[in-house]
Amino acid sequence: MGRPPLIHRSPMPGLGISMGITLTMLSLVVLLPIGALLLKGATFGLGNIWDVVNSERTWAALFLSFRLSLFAALFNLVFGVMLAWVLVRYRFPGRRLLDAAVDLPFALPTAVAGIALTALYAPNGAFGQLAAEIGWRIAYTQYGIFLALVFVGLPFVTRTVQPVIEEIEREVEEASATLGASRAYTIRRVILPMLTPAALTGFALSLARAVGEYGSVIFIAGNIPLVTEIAPLLIVIQLEEFDYDAAAAIGIAMLVISFAMLLAINLIQVWSRRRIGYV
Repeated sequence: MGRPPLIHRSPMPGLGISMGITLTMLSLVVLLPIGALLLKGATFGLGNIWDVVNSERTWAALFLSFRLSLFAALFNLVFGVMLAWVLVRYRFPGRRLLDAAVDLPFALPTAVAGIALTALYAPNGAFGQLAAEIGWRIAYTQYGIFLALVFVGLPFVTRTVQPVIEEIEREVEEASATLGASRAYTIRRVILPMLTPAALTGFALSLARAVGEYGSVIFIAGNIPLVTEIAPLLIVIQLEEFDYDAAAAIGIAMLVISFAMLLAINLIQVWSRRRIGYV
């Protein structure tokens, strides 16, 4: 009698079931909606999609959404990392309260956030009046949109970078100092390379959230066509007019641009990880 065949068991129990559940949820939540959008665009036709996208109002809305989202994500990248560093490395009164406040945009409904920001930064608001005294207007301008996008995107960077900072041992900085490195050199050549992958992940999450943000923006934007009208609002307008083909066309344009931007960020992440491996 021969030996019984060897059974190769996975080290993870229930891998098949968990993989099946994961793929099913991924299909229901991500793949099927994107596939339905692309199918709607295919039935509409590439020429018709281009006719919808290639209009002054659509280009203005797309340019405004992606430009301000990119600026807000870059702002959050810098100040989100700084905030995470302060929360991890320093102890001061109110630190726990500030740490809890970082998660406020996660829990706060976007419409409520938009109403609150508008009430604060409107010309008759607490901060809006102070800005008006020096000739600035925040609400109902692109500055208000930028402020709303910063508000909803900042926690993504801070919470992504914070665990990495907690794992960086202080001995690494002390060793760099004992070797004669300045504080700026230590941050640039020791700390930042370790934070770069996580910071880029937070940047991508912040950018993705800002591009599709709707509730917190429409109240403070003013929604003036060609000036402060964002692309998600333009999609909603098309849906309210029962022009589903035009709404799908704008959605496909946003999908393509978003995918290109996130792909570029992912390639930068891969390059940064390889660079860290070589150092």
